[in-house]
Amino acid sequence: MAEIIQRDGTWAFDGSTVRITPGLHRSVPLFRQTYGEVSVPLEAVAGVVFEPERKRGRLRLRLREGADPLLQATGGRLPDAADPYRLTVDIDHCGVAEYVAAEIRRALLLDRIPEEPAQAYLLPGPPVPVSVRSSDGTVSFDGARVRVDWADTSDRVKRASGPRIIDIGDLAQVEWLPNSGVCDGFLRFVTRETVFSTLPPEKDPYALDLWGSARRDLLTALIATAVTARLPHPSARTDGAGGAGGAGATSERVGSGSPPRRVTTAVPSAPSAADHHDVLLRRLRELGELHRSGVLTDAEFAATKTAVLRDF
Repeated sequence: MAEIIQRDGTWAFDGSTVRITPGLHRSVPLFRQTYGEVSVPLEAVAGVVFEPERKRGRLRLRLREGADPLLQATGGRLPDAADPYRLTVDIDHCGVAEYVAAEIRRALLLDRIPEEPAQAYLLPGPPVPVSVRSSDGTVSFDGARVRVDWADTSDRVKRASGPRIIDIGDLAQVEWLPNSGVCDGFLRFVTRETVFSTLPPEKDPYALDLWGSARRDLLTALIATAVTARLPHPSARTDGAGGAGGAGATSERVGSGSPPRRVTTAVPSAPSAADHHDVLLRRLRELGELHRSGVLTDAEFAATKTAVLRDF
């Protein structure tokens, strides 16, 4: 057993699994404490590095592309401090950290673990049900359905539409961008009907606009990860050559400490032009009803209608 215990957390390696437990100190980010213990099977690991510095060092675990739904959902956009695969090491424990890294590397060589992308998720993601209260509302996922209950501060169009309930079978993908504290973030649930929507997050009834506490809004990554873990793995989706779907390139950091790389992720197959047209017409009718009933003011109706019409 190779183990290192730090204020930031604990890593323990038994030859087949890296068990990562977050520290309980107040300096450990809320996201890591909430995400909890992570058990990483050796076959999910691509590499490990120890980066010594003058006053401290860092252990960083690099996972195989496609092995972890958390990295798939967040696309390398988690802040370093919230990354569960990063451990801050005190200067007097650098020797222990180097030993742990060496043991993991030795096991990777002995077991001949490939660095190629995984063909299925090797980590399960957060358990369900899971619920998070964000600045735009409360989002919950029970493994079968996503439910969004809007906050009092949400846009009037969202509040007028009532709770949003989406079956997992209707989802094509989840898009997540953290609230950095400087720029707003969002959590968007993309269905085949809304794949071409250009509504901004604050107006989109399928998206949560993350503008409040960056610390708490970061917890929406739990929902994004739990849903992603239950969607088809990217390797199982038909690529553009098959005609059933397309492929697009996005920037993703596969593991903590790795530079962003271009990876191919599946893009849902596009609905026909007629279907797209019908969806937009339904949205315009809904907006018209909200305007006639007095829920939307003239200015709100005009602004939202303009956003919808950009889709034509």
